[in-house]
Amino acid sequence: MIGLWAAISAALAVAAGAFGAHGAAGQQEAEWLRTGGLYQLIHAVAALGLMGMARGPAITLLVGAAIFAVTLYAMALGGPRWLGAVTPLGGTLLIGGWLWAAWCYWRDAAN
Repeated sequence: MIGLWAAISAALAVAAGAFGAHGAAGQQEAEWLRTGGLYQLIHAVAALGLMGMARGPAITLLVGAAIFAVTLYAMALGGPRWLGAVTPLGGTLLIGGWLWAAWCYWRDAAN
Protein backbone atom coordinates (compact mmCIF):
# COMPACT_ATOMS: atom_id res chain seq x y z
CA MET A 1 0.00 0.00 0.00
CA ILE A 2 2.88 2.41 0.66
CA GLY A 3 3.92 2.11 -2.98
CA LEU A 4 0.39 2.88 -4.18
CA TRP A 5 0.11 5.99 -2.01
CA ALA A 6 3.62 7.12 -2.92
CA ALA A 7 2.83 6.82 -6.63
CA ILE A 8 -0.45 8.72 -6.25
CA SER A 9 1.35 11.34 -4.18
CA ALA A 10 4.01 11.76 -6.89
CA ALA A 11 1.34 12.11 -9.60
CA LEU A 12 -0.48 14.77 -7.57
CA ALA A 13 2.80 16.61 -7.01
CA VAL A 14 3.50 16.75 -10.75
CA ALA A 15 -0.04 17.96 -11.43
CA ALA A 16 0.28 20.68 -8.78
CA GLY A 17 3.60 21.81 -10.22
CA ALA A 18 2.17 21.94 -13.72
CA PHE A 19 -0.87 23.88 -12.56
CA GLY A 20 1.40 26.25 -10.67
CA ALA A 21 3.43 26.86 -13.81
CA HIS A 22 0.50 27.32 -16.18
CA GLY A 23 -2.76 28.04 -14.38
CA ALA A 24 -2.19 29.66 -11.01
CA ALA A 25 -4.01 32.90 -10.35
CA GLY A 26 -0.96 34.83 -9.14
CA GLN A 27 2.69 34.68 -8.17
CA GLN A 28 2.05 33.71 -4.52
CA GLU A 29 -0.34 30.95 -5.56
CA ALA A 30 2.16 29.64 -8.11
CA GLU A 31 4.87 29.58 -5.43
CA TRP A 32 2.66 27.63 -3.02
CA LEU A 33 1.91 25.08 -5.72
CA ARG A 34 5.59 24.83 -6.68
CA THR A 35 6.75 24.41 -3.08
CA GLY A 36 4.04 21.91 -2.20
CA GLY A 37 4.70 19.92 -5.36
CA LEU A 38 8.45 19.83 -4.80
CA TYR A 39 8.18 18.64 -1.20
CA GLN A 40 5.48 16.13 -2.04
CA LEU A 41 7.41 14.66 -4.97
CA ILE A 42 10.69 14.36 -3.08
CA HIS A 43 9.01 12.62 -0.18
CA ALA A 44 6.97 10.29 -2.39
CA VAL A 45 10.21 9.08 -3.98
CA ALA A 46 11.87 8.82 -0.56
CA ALA A 47 8.94 6.74 0.73
CA LEU A 48 9.33 4.37 -2.22
CA GLY A 49 13.00 3.98 -1.37
CA LEU A 50 12.33 3.42 2.33
CA MET A 51 9.28 1.17 2.17
CA GLY A 52 11.23 -2.10 2.06
CA MET A 53 13.44 -1.33 5.05
CA ALA A 54 11.71 1.30 7.15
CA ARG A 55 7.94 1.26 6.67
CA GLY A 56 7.18 3.55 9.63
CA PRO A 57 9.39 6.37 8.39
CA ALA A 58 8.04 5.91 4.85
CA ILE A 59 4.47 6.33 6.07
CA THR A 60 5.46 9.30 8.23
CA LEU A 61 7.04 11.00 5.21
CA LEU A 62 3.90 10.43 3.11
CA VAL A 63 1.58 11.77 5.80
CA GLY A 64 3.84 14.76 6.49
CA ALA A 65 4.13 15.56 2.80
CA ALA A 66 0.38 15.30 2.36
CA ILE A 67 -0.33 17.72 5.21
CA PHE A 68 2.42 20.11 4.08
CA ALA A 69 1.46 20.11 0.41
CA VAL A 70 -2.32 19.93 0.67
CA THR A 71 -2.49 22.97 2.94
CA LEU A 72 -0.42 24.93 0.41
CA TYR A 73 -2.53 23.64 -2.49
CA ALA A 74 -5.72 24.61 -0.69
CA MET A 75 -4.49 28.16 -0.07
CA ALA A 76 -3.37 28.44 -3.69
CA LEU A 77 -6.87 27.46 -4.79
CA GLY A 78 -8.54 30.06 -2.58
CA GLY A 79 -8.75 28.25 0.75
CA PRO A 80 -8.46 30.14 4.02
CA ARG A 81 -5.05 31.55 4.90
CA TRP A 82 -5.20 30.03 8.41
CA LEU A 83 -4.24 26.75 6.71
CA GLY A 84 -0.75 28.23 6.60
CA ALA A 85 -0.62 27.62 10.36
CA VAL A 86 -1.21 23.89 9.73
CA THR A 87 1.54 23.55 7.11
CA PRO A 88 4.38 23.38 9.69
CA LEU A 89 2.76 20.32 11.25
CA GLY A 90 3.45 18.51 7.99
CA GLY A 91 7.00 19.83 8.00
CA THR A 92 7.48 18.56 11.54
CA LEU A 93 6.36 15.10 10.44
CA LEU A 94 8.82 15.27 7.53
CA ILE A 95 11.69 16.07 9.87
CA GLY A 96 10.56 13.33 12.23
CA GLY A 97 10.31 10.82 9.39
CA TRP A 98 13.85 11.58 8.27
CA LEU A 99 15.19 11.29 11.81
CA TRP A 100 13.32 8.01 12.27
CA ALA A 101 14.80 6.72 9.00
CA ALA A 102 18.28 7.74 10.17
CA TRP A 103 17.73 5.87 13.42
CA CYS A 104 16.60 2.76 11.48
CA TYR A 105 19.73 2.86 9.32
CA TRP A 106 21.95 3.43 12.37
CA ARG A 107 20.28 0.58 14.26
CA ASP A 108 20.71 -1.80 11.33
CA ALA A 109 24.34 -0.77 10.82
CA ALA A 110 25.07 -1.39 14.51
CA ASN A 111 23.77 -4.98 14.27
